[in-house]
Amino acid sequence: MHTVGVDIVEIDRIQEAVQRWGDRFLQRVYTPKEIAYCRGRVPELAVRFAAKEAVMKALGTGVRGISWREIEVLPMRSGKPLVFLHDKAQRRAEFLGLRDFAISLSHSRAFAVASVVGGSD
Repeated sequence: MHTVGVDIVEIDRIQEAVQRWGDRFLQRVYTPKEIAYCRGRVPELAVRFAAKEAVMKALGTGVRGISWREIEVLPMRSGKPLVFLHDKAQRRAEFLGLRDFAISLSHSRAFAVASVVGGSD
C-alpha cells in the first residue's frame, strides 16, 4: 500500500504567524528539535509546516485528529529530511500498515512545498 500527500504554503503566511503569535505559534506547531534546527529561519519553518500537512494528508486525517507536534521533520547529517511520527500519528500509520515515508522538501522566495509518499514493506 502507498499513500501520497502534497502541500504548498506561502512563506509570508508563516512569517505573519511568527510575527503575530511568536513562541505560542512555534510551540503549537513545531517540536523543540525542529525549533532548534530552524533557528528562526522562516523558509525552514514554512517547509516543515507544508511537510506536516502533507504527512497528515498521506495519513488520511488532514489537520483533524493529529497534533502538529506528533509529526516531526528533521534532517539526517547528509541533509536528507526524515519523518518521525509520535502518538496518534504513529498509531494511524501502523493502522494503515505504513512503515516508511519518503519526503521531498523545497522552497522558493514565496512558497514552500512538500511531497510525501508513505509505504509498507
